[in-house]
Amino acid sequence: MKTALMGAAALIALGAGGAAAEDIGACLVTKTDTNPFFVKMKEGAQQGAEANGIRLSTFAGKIDGDVETQIAAVETCIASGAKGILITPSDSRALAPVVTQAREAGLLVIALDTPFEPADVADATFATDNFKAGELIGQWAAAKLGDAAADARIAFLDLNPSEVSVDYLRNQGFMQGFGIDIRNPTDIGDEEDPRIVGHDVTNGNEEGGRTAMENLLQKDPSINVVYTINEPAAAGAYEALKAVGRQDDVLIVSVDGGCPGVQNIADGVIGATSMQFPLLMASKGIEAIKTFAETGERPQNSEGLDFFNTGVELITDAPVDGVPSKTSAEGLGMCWG
Repeated sequence: MKTALMGAAALIALGAGGAAAEDIGACLVTKTDTNPFFVKMKEGAQQGAEANGIRLSTFAGKIDGDVETQIAAVETCIASGAKGILITPSDSRALAPVVTQAREAGLLVIALDTPFEPADVADATFATDNFKAGELIGQWAAAKLGDAAADARIAFLDLNPSEVSVDYLRNQGFMQGFGIDIRNPTDIGDEEDPRIVGHDVTNGNEEGGRTAMENLLQKDPSINVVYTINEPAAAGAYEALKAVGRQDDVLIVSVDGGCPGVQNIADGVIGATSMQFPLLMASKGIEAIKTFAETGERPQNSEGLDFFNTGVELITDAPVDGVPSKTSAEGLGMCWG
């Protein structure tokens, strides 16, 4: 993580000339303003803006998948004369035209967390390696089960029907880590492994996680592994399992690293989670907009990747051989939200 921070600092070192900081406007457009991940991202952007003397405007969709509100927000940012936009796209394909319009108007556009499709729709992406995040929890679950992994009954609690990049990357990463053959890497649900009970969508929230888990338990009450797109969905899945007395014999894995999720590791609700760093994504994004406004310099990708990698850590209190991890106690010292 230290290396990532040093790399980020070098990436956006300030140059001379260009716009004065007080003349620089920036926008943050998140999927929602209720999910703790995006709340922390907003906090990071606000801290970065205050530290750099940048005027920040923030916008959010009503729910995850609210493309129309995000399009309107980008159009507002263009009209305001902002120098750059940080955005977590609700739909990594549907938002491409308005983002292209913003770039043609001279704005720097940085995707946070969720890459566009293709990634170069935006000038840059600051994100977790979402495939790696999924792979880590898949590897952990397979190792935790040992020989029983060959007969696992797996439920997938995904994001939404749009199958945006963050959704399929985590999903397919989990499958690779668990040892499930991937067919189309951008398609969720086309696999043929008999261990998979099915997929349902959660909209990334607790209510959605509960409903999706209930649906899949009706399909197969013997589910013993649950992959979830994020920790709010995992919390909902746990409540559904608890309602039928299955909370102690099902492995739940997730991605996020929020403090409530890490506490759920400590409490035995979630077996393992992959921690992201949303505050870092946003604060470094703001600094990149300042650098662009002052020097015209655009951020560079991490070596060998089509995005700038802000890091990922596996958090679990049941470590397994061959999968590096940190404990929930360590995770509570790094978490957000």
